This record gives sequence, C-alpha cells and structure tokens, in this order.
Amino acid sequence: MKKKVVVGMSGGVDSAVAAALLMEEGYDVLAIFMKNWDNTDDSGHCTAEEDYRDVALVSDVLGIPYYSVNFEAEYKDRVFSYFLEEYKRNRTPNADVMCNKEIKFKAFLDYALELGADFVATGHYARLEQKNFGRPDQENILLRGVDSNKDQTYFLNQLRHKQLDRVLFPVGQLTKAQVRQKALDLKLPNAKKKDSTGICFIGERDFNQFLSEFLPAKPGDMETLDGQKIGRHHGLMYYTIGQRHGLGIGGVGKNPEPWFVVGKDQKTNTLYVGQGFNHPYLMVDRLWASECNFIRPPRKALPDRFSCTCKIRYRQKDIPCEVEVLDEDKVQVTFPDWARAVTPGQSIVFYDGDICLGGAIIDRAFMGQDQRQYA
Repeated sequence: MKKKVVVGMSGGVDSAVAAALLMEEGYDVLAIFMKNWDNTDDSGHCTAEEDYRDVALVSDVLGIPYYSVNFEAEYKDRVFSYFLEEYKRNRTPNADVMCNKEIKFKAFLDYALELGADFVATGHYARLEQKNFGRPDQENILLRGVDSNKDQTYFLNQLRHKQLDRVLFPVGQLTKAQVRQKALDLKLPNAKKKDSTGICFIGERDFNQFLSEFLPAKPGDMETLDGQKIGRHHGLMYYTIGQRHGLGIGGVGKNPEPWFVVGKDQKTNTLYVGQGFNHPYLMVDRLWASECNFIRPPRKALPDRFSCTCKIRYRQKDIPCEVEVLDEDKVQVTFPDWARAVTPGQSIVFYDGDICLGGAIIDRAFMGQDQRQYA
C-alpha cells in the first residue's frame, strides 16, 4: 500500500518540485495550501489568492488532489503576537523561525496526521536522516541542504525531535538550479516564478509603516557612545544592531566611514551609533541565549560544555564557538574570535559539520564583563 504524504504547497517552485519528486518515488501525494494571513492590500490585491491559484495549476499538471486550509487564527495567536511582543521589547524577532515551529511543523503537521498521512513534506532546503523509523528509538538528524546558498536549517532550529518523526524534505538533496530545471522539464506553470521574500504579513509594504499600525513609535535621541547628540531616531523598534541604512546621518562629521547602530538604551530611549564596520561596540566575545532547543533524542543529550560552530544570522559563514548549557533552556556562548552585530531576538543556530544541532534566541551580548547597551 502506498505511503501517503501531505505536501505543504506554497505556490512556489520548491514545494511544487517536492511534490513531483515524491510522486516519482511512489508516494500517494496530497497538496495542501496553508493560508496563514489575510494579506489583501489597500487595492484589494491578495497574493494568497495568486499563490493558491498556482498550487491548483501545479496540482492539475501533476494529477494530485489539492485544497486550502486556514491557519490564520493559529498564526496570529502563536506567531504574530510573538512578533509584536518582541518588538515591544525593542528586540528583532525572526517570524520565519516561529512559523516553522508553531504552524508548518505543528498545526499543519497535526492536521495532516489527522488526515491519515504517513508523512508531511515541504520545499525547505534541508536534509533529514531518519534511523529506526517507527521504533521507540527513532533518531532524526537534521542536515544542511546540499545547496549552501539556499540551506534553510537556520529557520528550522526550533523544531523538536518529535516534530521530525514524520517529515520529509525532498529538495534538500538538490541545488536551486536543479530544482528550477526539474520544474522546467515537467512543464510546471510556476517553473520561473520568483522566490518570495520577506514576511508574509508584511509583503511589499514599508516595514516601518506596517509596524506603526500596531505599536506606537516613540522618537528619541541618536547619540554616539561619548554622549554627542547627532540626530533623532523614529523609535527604537525600527532599528537593529549593525544596521547601516536608514539612519539619515551619512554626512555628519569629518570621518568618511559609514555609521552603524551599535546599541540601544530602552530606559532613556536612546539609539547609539558609531562609525566603522568593525566598530568596537559591534564586537562581542560572549552572549546569553534562551529558549534553547537541541534536536536530539533525550537519550543522546549533548554534554554541558561542547565546541561547535554557529550562525547568528542567516547566510553568514559559520563562527567557531564554545557552548555552555546553563539550565534546561539557557546557554552561554563564547567566541574564541569576536562575533559582530549580535542582535537580541534573533536566532543563534549550532552546527557540527553538516548536522544542525538546534538553536536558541539571543538575549544579551558582552565584551569581557561589559554588557553591550542593547535593549
């Protein structure tokens, strides 16, 4: 009897090719489009409708059933509320990480299993090695995608071991170019469709304008670390550590080096800026992170101290680090070489070679005993 796979189809080429590959492997495939947000703009244009139409067109070509499921309530409760709360704290959250944890591999996974699915699949560029499938000692090892430029394990770092029991990542073995070519070979109608970018509930809108609709902005002073006032900011929530563009102070001072956000002080509502890509206040040698998740079965827990590499933002090169587990969900990470522009609210993700060990949410960063002036 064929194994049943429910594919989370977004309307994009990656999930379309994922469905096609699963069919070639002999699975019984069902496509489901997740509607997570009502993103109709002021003109009445809704990209979700276009994406669902592409799902329908692809499914017709492949000859598989398809339909849409609405997770808007779950998304607002589990992802969007988290997004706003983090910005209230003047942190920089990653909505995609939370969406994977709470929607795609929780709400959607539960829904698919209720339909009798053996697996769910998505178009993520990641690989999953599953040992002893279906047994109590099943082990799920999350691996980087073959295409290093598209690897998406960074966004999957909060997945629990149990969530991966029945997951497939069909395109993780391919490069983006190979995925495009496969779609062209199959004459899929979305073969040349551009990749979606940004957060689904913001879309093409101006980010600051969108955020101001939900959170009141509080303008304040923009200062150097020695107390020199050189401008005004529009609200701390609009800025992130290491930000260069949008400060409006490019011509200030005789030093030609660009300005960067180097810190925030929520108590005084001050945005601190400094000049130079390698400004000392952008460099840290230690951070604290919470909501730590290691993608390992309980019997294979990591030691309290270990060495590995990490990423503190998507698409950066790995950084060597030392990890100390402080308690059940908190870690201290030390960098033998400095790390730059560590940003509270963002994810730090740990790797052992190609294995994604898991990750945590950055809380504070330090240089020596000096805590950086982050919100």
